[in-house]
Amino acid sequence: MSQTAVFPVLLVVDDDRDIRNLLSEHLEQHGFRTVKAADGRAMRAALEAGPVDLVVLDLNLPDEDGLSLCRAIRATSRTPVIMLTARGDPIDRIVGLEMGADDYMAKPFEPRELVARIRTVLRRAGHDRDRIEGRHADFSGWSLDIAARALTAPDGRLAPLSSADFDLLHALVRNGGRPLSRERIRALSTVADADDRAIDLRVSRLRQKLGDDARNPALIRTVRSLGYMLSGPVTWRA
Repeated sequence: MSQTAVFPVLLVVDDDRDIRNLLSEHLEQHGFRTVKAADGRAMRAALEAGPVDLVVLDLNLPDEDGLSLCRAIRATSRTPVIMLTARGDPIDRIVGLEMGADDYMAKPFEPRELVARIRTVLRRAGHDRDRIEGRHADFSGWSLDIAARALTAPDGRLAPLSSADFDLLHALVRNGGRPLSRERIRALSTVADADDRAIDLRVSRLRQKLGDDARNPALIRTVRSLGYMLSGPVTWRA
């Protein structure tokens, strides 16, 4: 039976609003839900408001040090913590891990590495890949098998997908109901050097494979000034 996707909830704690928002946006692009907090007080309120699967915690906060906050989290729960810091001293990493952090990253860092580390920590904590991403995404009669990188049409036939096609469709599916900008599409490794025209052509080819009307597309909509969006609900199943 299909069911709505259950995405891990990440609590992002950082006093820099720009970093907090950019980091949350990046994580949501990769299939996570995020809650944001600017300081220790807001972090505690977020933890009390509902379950959180992992905390991304900045070490330097205005009201309370990240080390003490990590200690407080660990005193009451096993919620995984990944600590972020601008400090480069190895002793900070050692102390952070001793306080109970599951991993530690120094700023600046590569966002894709953070995503990879989050998934690793979640799997260690008991969140398997099926829960993190889901195995099948169903939309408008189509079914995308994430593990097999295969697309099944409403009539049961397999639709041919190149690696670039799959990456684009996967990104659209994971952002179902939200516009995916060309810049976000460009961030995918397979289209990192593509200009806007190349991205538009790639979307056009994917539409053709989905049988979408080029003049009036129903599946992949163009959202003016924002990018592209997959129409209709997406359900996930094991």
